[in-house]
Amino acid sequence: MTALRPERESGTSYGQQEPYGGPGTFEDWSAQAPGTGAYGAVPGGPDQGPYEGAPAGPYPAAPHDTSAYGPGTAGYGTAAHETVPHQAARYEGAAGTAPSAGYEPPVDDETVALRIPDPPPGADDAVTAPAAPGASRAARSPAPAPGGRAARRKAAKRRQGRHGGPRPALEEADAPRAPLSRVEARRQARARRPGPAVVASRVIGELFITTGVLMLLFVSYQLWWTNVRAHAQADKATSSLQDDWASGRRAPGAFEPGQGFAILHIPKLDVVVPIAEGTSSKKVLDRGMVGHYADGALKTAMPDAETGNFGLAGHRNTHGEPFRYINRLQPGDPIVVETQDTYYVYTMASILPVTPPSNVRVLDPVPAGSGFTEAGRYITLTTCTPEFTSKYRMIVWGKMVEERPRSKGKPDALVS
Repeated sequence: MTALRPERESGTSYGQQEPYGGPGTFEDWSAQAPGTGAYGAVPGGPDQGPYEGAPAGPYPAAPHDTSAYGPGTAGYGTAAHETVPHQAARYEGAAGTAPSAGYEPPVDDETVALRIPDPPPGADDAVTAPAAPGASRAARSPAPAPGGRAARRKAAKRRQGRHGGPRPALEEADAPRAPLSRVEARRQARARRPGPAVVASRVIGELFITTGVLMLLFVSYQLWWTNVRAHAQADKATSSLQDDWASGRRAPGAFEPGQGFAILHIPKLDVVVPIAEGTSSKKVLDRGMVGHYADGALKTAMPDAETGNFGLAGHRNTHGEPFRYINRLQPGDPIVVETQDTYYVYTMASILPVTPPSNVRVLDPVPAGSGFTEAGRYITLTTCTPEFTSKYRMIVWGKMVEERPRSKGKPDALVS
């Protein structure tokens, strides 16, 4: 129930008088002496008692709680005056009291006092509002952009560049250019064309590169591929010859050029290579085989002859290179010639490291320079020297020491 307030002397009720917020009310009240008001002395004021000179009535003086407005104020907001819409607890934080935690003053839309308007949504006050001259560096710094360090860096780049400076101007290459005229375009095209010296140097360089590649391919072919192919052909010829001997299809006698008729064994060098008739490069030597000197003035004896010199030729490098290491043979090393019926065993006797290709006397029945002094059964191995050239010839001689029929088995030189 709402309590009634004391009436004024005029007989009008408190609710009928002009509201305390009317014009002139605050000035009239503030002009009075402290502790006085429209109702006399204010209880609770400094050195004041109950309403002196107030009209008598049935309403006792109510105690005034000064905690809401501080000392010296009228008793508005007390527990006895419930008609006042503002409670004391709502004015925590007024003069003379401590504000409660999380308190926000009420918004008075009717006030005429100045206040700072709220910033519009989305405005960037840190960038648009200039800092005061006396403000600290922290106060002048813009507010950090949300989203972490990477987001703040991107925001700074968008505003003022990478390091906070002004945005760099467009580079000359990025700036739009006016289209060139036909004459200017032709002039620039001619300026970009290489000169004669540049063209010549490029052609020469390409020629050198092409020549180098071709030489590399040729060397690879000579040193690697010819050996692969010759070994395959020689192995095939050896197998075919052995099959013919086993089947009895081949009989001793005259042989055609390029026809295989024997197998040469050099155990120390691990050489097993077929012997063909003639010394033709294409038909015999380049196919990985060893050739028998059987043409014209260079014709030599066959292994089964009573006396004579059995001369052979072979490559030292490339095309199977069967005689590459004959310079490593020592006197007494065995050299075996295998035919369809017999094994002919020779022992190495001497070597002539270098001789001209025209020295055909090394193929005589008694070879010149071999150290042999009388007729006998000899073998002569010839090849080129130095390696990878054909300027000179190297000669190795051997003397027959055993003739063993195949029916008795392999000789000791091939068994051990």
